[in-house]
Parts: sequence; C-alpha cells; structure tokens
Amino acid sequence: MIDRGDIARFERFDRQEWAALRAQTPLTIREKDLEALRGINDQLDLDEVAAVYLPLTRLLNLYVSATQSLHRVSTTFLGTIAPKLPYIIGVAGSVAVGKSTLARLLQTLLSRWPEHPRVELITTDGFLYPNAELESRGIMDRKGFPESYDTRQLLDFLRAVKSGEPEVTAPIYSHVIYDVLPDRHEIVHQPDILILEGLNVLQVDSHANEFVSDYFDFSIYLDADESLIESWFIERFHALRRTVFQDPQSFFKHFADLTDEQATALAAQIWESINGRNLRENIAPTKGRASLVIEKGADHRVTDVFLRKL
Repeated sequence: MIDRGDIARFERFDRQEWAALRAQTPLTIREKDLEALRGINDQLDLDEVAAVYLPLTRLLNLYVSATQSLHRVSTTFLGTIAPKLPYIIGVAGSVAVGKSTLARLLQTLLSRWPEHPRVELITTDGFLYPNAELESRGIMDRKGFPESYDTRQLLDFLRAVKSGEPEVTAPIYSHVIYDVLPDRHEIVHQPDILILEGLNVLQVDSHANEFVSDYFDFSIYLDADESLIESWFIERFHALRRTVFQDPQSFFKHFADLTDEQATALAAQIWESINGRNLRENIAPTKGRASLVIEKGADHRVTDVFLRKL
C-alpha cells in the first residue's frame, strides 16, 4: 500500500472503476499469446488483461500521443528537424511480484497500437556487474541491491536511446548461469517506446546528480503485501527446482536435489536475508515516485490502481 505521506498525490481506483476506463479499447491478444508471456507461477488470464491492462495501455497511448505532439510543437517553434524520440516506461517492483510478465504484456499490447508499433523491452539484469566483479567487491550476497549494478553504464545506455541514436547496445544476462553473458548484446533500434524493467529503476542516490528515472516519461510500480510476495517467491523457487535448476549448466543445479522441506526452508532464508531485505530497504521506499502503482491481492489479481495526479 502507498504510504500515507504519498497517498494524497495519487488518485485511487478499485478494480471495477479502473476496468471501466478501458472504454472501447479492443482486446488484441488471445489465450495462446498469454502462454508465451506468463512467468513461472503467474496467474494471468484474458479477464485480467481486459480489466487492468487494456485501460493502462489506453492511458499510455494517450500519454505517448501527447508527448509526440509536444515534440512536434517544439521542433516547429525552433525551426529544426529532430529525430522522433522514444517514450520510456520504467517498470519496478520486487522479485517474484510479476513485473517481468507485466513488462512483456505491456510490450505486446502497446505494439498493437498503430501509433507506436515498435516497442522494445530491456531488463536491468544485464547491467548487473559480472559475478567476478561482485566477488572481488565482496558483494555477491547483495546481488540485486543498488550497488550491484553498473549504474553508469545503464545511464549511458538510456542517454543514448533518449538522444535518438540509431543503434544502442545493452548487455544480456542469463538466468541459467546467473551471470552477464560476455561479448553478448542486444540492440535497440530507435523504438517508439522503450520499456525498462528492473528492481531498482526508481532508486535515488543522494550522492548522484543523475538518476535512471530521470529518463522515464512514465513509471509503474507493481506492488503486493510482502507476505504474499514471499509466498510467491517460495512457490517460484519450487517451480525452478523442477525446471531450470535441472539444467546441468544452471548456477543453482545443486538445489535440484533438495527435498520439498529443504527447498522451502532455503527459499525462506534467501527471502529474509536478501530479497525481502532489498525490498524493504531499497525497492518499496521508491513506490511513491512512480506514475502508477498497481496493487495485487492473494490470488495474483489486481485489486487497486493508484494514478499520480498531474
């Protein structure tokens, strides 16, 4: 839930009120599309898409169109011809809350709008320092905390994208080997919209004069009660133990043979010492900086939406 100090800056909508804002926005995906978008243990169906995410894409489409119009007005006034600049959306939230699925869904839905067909998605995982660097700094057990990211590299990437450079490269991260892939990159080609998804994208460093969120046109924080997120994390750990951890190349292959009881205990320990701590200390305090906060309930379904007042 949004802190009391921030709540006055947001307009609250319950699920029914928010769903009504869909208006005539068409449902442009099918159930088979969702199968490719769902993350492990995510409970996402077409009803959820229609009630929550179609209104959101309608809002974003209006925002993107307004920003593009403002850009055209500025270039007309200045008498210049400038490249069309991408609209950048940040997606933040805890581990296991479903933000990766949300980002993929937004990419798919927004790309179906004719005004902005080129939508690209980048995760901040690729901007983590390589494991060797984390080990040398003694912060391997703080992977995912703000200091484990090469923030300067991430800022350089965003600056280049926002400047309209024709090609900008981003590093690639493998969740199988749990590390950045050396000499592997993906290329962003002047998208209409760029979605940047990550744990700490709304983080503010009091010692810095430039923040990742400075480059956002809109930001979304996906939220739920911590006890729920912890239970989803433990469920996901069990699912990974039966799938990804079985891969001989998996960094966590030694977890594959744990018993159910051992896996539950280990996942709870990891949550309390790493992911839950990161959520409480670094991630949750940033939700009040988001343009939109989405609240999920125990069944993974969205219960409330908070839109920042203009």
